[in-house]
This record gives sequence, C-alpha cells and structure tokens, in this order.
Amino acid sequence: MIFSRGTIEGIAVALAAHGLIPRGGFRFASDEAAPAGLSGAPAKCALLVGQAGAAPWPHFQRWLAGQPPQAIANPLDTWSRAVIGAVAQEFGARMVSPSDRPYLPFQQWAMRAERLKPSPLGVLMHPQYGLWHAYRGALLFEEEIFLPEPHQTIHLCDTCADKPCLKSCPVDAYSEQRFGHHACLSHVRGPRGEPCRAGGCLDRNACPYGAAYRYPPEVQAFHMAAFARL
Repeated sequence: MIFSRGTIEGIAVALAAHGLIPRGGFRFASDEAAPAGLSGAPAKCALLVGQAGAAPWPHFQRWLAGQPPQAIANPLDTWSRAVIGAVAQEFGARMVSPSDRPYLPFQQWAMRAERLKPSPLGVLMHPQYGLWHAYRGALLFEEEIFLPEPHQTIHLCDTCADKPCLKSCPVDAYSEQRFGHHACLSHVRGPRGEPCRAGGCLDRNACPYGAAYRYPPEVQAFHMAAFARL
C-alpha cells in the first residue's frame, strides 16, 4: 500500500491549524537501521514536521496561557509533541521528537529530506527561510507514502562572501571551526548579554537571508532564555 498525495495534503491541512508545515520526507533504505514505526516494526518512511518563521507562535501562546504557571519545564517541546502526536494518531504514524532519548539524527534527516546544508552557525540554511525555520518532530510510517522529490537548492552560504554571521558576536562564539558554547553562555548570562537576551543571537540576526521570516524579538528572547537555562 502506498499512501497517496492526498495523505500529505491532509497532513498539511491538519498541521496548518497550528502554524506547522510538512518539511519534506524520505524513504529508509532496505539495509538501513530504521527506527520503529507505530507497531514496532521498522519504519519505511519519515515525514518531517516543522515551521517557517514564527507561524506557530500565536498558537503556542494560546495553549501556554491555559497551562498552570511554571508547570511545564519545556513548554514548546510539550506543545509540539501534543500537536504533532495528534496528527500522527490521525494518520496512522508514530511521532518522534528531536528531544527524544536516545537522540535521533534529525539534522541528517532534514538534510536528506530537503537537501539543505549547515550554515557556519550550524543551523541549516534554507533557500527561502534562511536561518528562520525549525524542525519540531517527524512522522514515521510503516507503509509507503507519496513523497515529492526535493528540489536541488543553492546553498546560500556559498554565495555569501562577507559572512556577517561570523562577525557580530561580541565574544566571537562562532568560527568556521567551532562553536564556543561556554563563551556564548557566559556572555548571554552576564551583564553585557542583554541585547542577546532581548533580541536573540546577534550572529544569527546578522544573516541577510530569509529576513521576511525572521523571528520577532519576543520569540527570540524566549528561545534565548531556554538556552541560558542550560
């Protein structure tokens, strides 16, 4: 059995009610150690779910307003699991999350599904969304589903000579070779880190691509606060 194009369209409609979108998919090779599907048998296909820009934010905020104060340690992850899990149940799939332990190779899956490559910041560069997108989960199917072939894309970072994303951080946390996690975290938590806490990573905001999808300051502040608690 192969689920038709209508299955993907139905999933897209269900996700759109929460500001989420399908983010491409792929078929596991016959000799690949695929994760389990809904029944425990190896999955045949994966369909990634995520966002472009901050479209889920108002949906998430409405949900969060109905939760007891400080009752959820990771509210965005909890919301994503609930929403994507309900869609998975509706379409006979198993939902998995980037935060599941042991970790699943979500970045490799995304590169496989959408043919994207990492930016110097590690975030995958999208030809339309720039750095302003995310993956919130995946649906694993034990049956074949219709999956459009991903388009070959230009890696925008290869066309960017100035690399402003490597020149805006006050503590030079990012370089071509590494991410200075300790330096970044210390700065964000310290007295000089207020611009980062209020408006997000300065290096990420310096990237000129996908500006129309840039997260608003309150969304970036939310993510930065989550990072600073690590």
